[in-house]
Parts: sequence; C-alpha cells; structure tokens
Amino acid sequence: MERVDEADLVDRLRAGDETAFAELLREYHPSLLRLARLFVSTSAVAEDVVQETWLGVLKGIDRFEGRSSLKTWIFRILANTAKTRAQREARSIPFSALEDAEGNFEPAVERARFTGAGHWAAPPHEWPEERLLGAETRSVIARAIEELPPAQRAVVSLRDVEGWSADEVRNALDLSETNQRVLLQRGRAKVRRALEQYLTEDT
Repeated sequence: MERVDEADLVDRLRAGDETAFAELLREYHPSLLRLARLFVSTSAVAEDVVQETWLGVLKGIDRFEGRSSLKTWIFRILANTAKTRAQREARSIPFSALEDAEGNFEPAVERARFTGAGHWAAPPHEWPEERLLGAETRSVIARAIEELPPAQRAVVSLRDVEGWSADEVRNALDLSETNQRVLLQRGRAKVRRALEQYLTEDT
C-alpha cells in the first residue's frame, strides 16, 4: 500500500467510512490472525486478539501520526494485545531473550559443523529444486517453524512466510535491530537442520 493511498485510507477511516475498514480487513486480517496464533494457545483466543486489535485500530485511528506505516502500526497493536493475552495465559514470550532453555548462549550454527580452524567440517548440502518445492518438504519446513521457540517462530514467520522487511518486523515486535537479526539467524538455522535431516534420510 503506497503512502499516498495510505493517507487517503486513514482520512476515510477517521471519517467513519465502512468501505475503508473493509479494505483493511481484506488486506490484513489473515496475516493478523496468523501472527496472533504465534502468541496464544488456541485459534479461538487468536480470533479474540484480532478482534481486540481491530477495535484498537478504530478507537486509535485519530491518534495515528504516520511516523510508521499504517500496516506497522496495526501489527504493533496486534503484537501488544497478543503479548498481554499470552501473559494472562502464562505464555509470556521473552523476545529479548537470546539464550537457550539452559541459559547458555545459543550459536546460529552448531559448533560441530566447523573444524578447529573455523572451516566447515561438513558444508551445507545443495538439494535438487524439485525436492525443495515438493509438498512434503514444505510440510517439513512448516512443522520446523512451528516447533521453534516463540520469538524465533514469530520472526521467521514474518520474514520468510509473510515476506516482511527487517524494519517492519523490528517495529511490529518492538525488537532491536540486533535481536531481530539474531532471532532470524537462529530460527533459520534450526529450520535448515530439520530440512537437512529430512532430505538426507534416504541418501
């Protein structure tokens, strides 16, 4: 959505134009629902979070200052709403946490993949494109993303599934540039490991 069109849409929303709100619903509702589902335990709760988000948009549109895109503003409302709901469900997501479950620093790539001199012990595989595009392979990737720690899952999903830019993800999830980059690298590395395991099982 171009900023000129966005400004017009904001004006229409402020004027109570129902067709403008319908445009927003068509554009963003499915993505909002997918993002909400990353935070909360059930699809029903995710639906509630999205509904609360839309109410927040309608109530807050007069205060929208345009310092970020309308999209980023809406998804920031969603992220804050979902985090609050997740905390109530005892599923708080520590997006700033860059350690593994044992409290140890987690490298983006396993140290065992390198020799003592810092070279690849076993370089990454190159796989045939037809296998990478297969439905079963896509299912493996989706399952691997679903099994990521919540913060990594959110970042990888937005960057690699939804196609968001780094700035959009950082602003929507309130992450520093470094945290966003590290979470993405670690999440992608885990997805790649799952894909490697699947693709090398029968080789």
